[in-house]
Amino acid sequence: MAYIDIFNGDADGICALTQLRNAEPVQSTLVTGVKRDIALVAKAEVAEGDRMTVLDVSFDKNREGVVEALQAGAEIFYVDHHFAGHIPADDRLTTIIDTDPSVCTSLLVNGHLRGKYVEWAVTGAFGDNLRATAHALAKPLGLSEERVTLLETLGICINYNGYGSSLRDLHFAPAELFELVSPHPTPFAFVEEAPETFDKLQSGYRNDMALAGAVKPVRASDKTALFILPDEPWARRVSGVYSNALANAWPGRAHAVLTERADGTYLVSVRAPLEDKRGADELCRKFPTGGGRAAAAGINALPDDQLDAFIDALEASYR
Repeated sequence: MAYIDIFNGDADGICALTQLRNAEPVQSTLVTGVKRDIALVAKAEVAEGDRMTVLDVSFDKNREGVVEALQAGAEIFYVDHHFAGHIPADDRLTTIIDTDPSVCTSLLVNGHLRGKYVEWAVTGAFGDNLRATAHALAKPLGLSEERVTLLETLGICINYNGYGSSLRDLHFAPAELFELVSPHPTPFAFVEEAPETFDKLQSGYRNDMALAGAVKPVRASDKTALFILPDEPWARRVSGVYSNALANAWPGRAHAVLTERADGTYLVSVRAPLEDKRGADELCRKFPTGGGRAAAAGINALPDDQLDAFIDALEASYR
């Protein structure tokens, strides 16, 4: 029997698995990738009796891999907050799936563990841009404003590290970052005991955000805004967290951040207005390679000849 941990390479996936592996330390095979690499279950080599944990990747995008793993005799624990579609009934499959826009995988794991590593759940929620939820979860802890801000910064920086078209774009491969983070029972212990890792993430984030902030919108109104970033590593790294920052700055407006790709397509990040967290997933699923959740979604490769159609759909979705 082997343990296999499959997780999204963003803050939510890493913080969710950090909670679980602090609660149940095991030696496991890690299967992950850049944030947009979500069809992960089929990549695992599975044998009868293996125990798989799958975190923060859409069941809908992994259904075939799950079915094959179950047929091979594996047991699967699946926790997620994205669109799931049909979930097969199987005694070896346990799921905790909630698509509420105010929920993320780290919060679902926190509930499963009854708050045992709640500070990591707060960090994951901040990384997933669930700021109100994160603050509410942190309030009973009696943390100072400075320490809450540190959790928010760490969550954003871990999330930022997951974006890129390939592992070459990232400061740390997600599996490597998880292994650096996970030995620590609290985020504060991680920051204190691995300052060089935290500093590298934070400085990279600040530098890339400054470059993004100099880009003017292609289209902007009270309801929507669209930005196009160049085909550069910094732009690929910052696309998701810059979308979150725009959503926080203009909570009544929907935002789309497009990043040019070498093949002439666009990587797209969409954020619904924070005041009305709906429709981002429906918008992105209208286009090939699109998906996500109601508040935050994306398209992996939007063809250039569909750019105008996307802009029209964005503006029609948030009139």
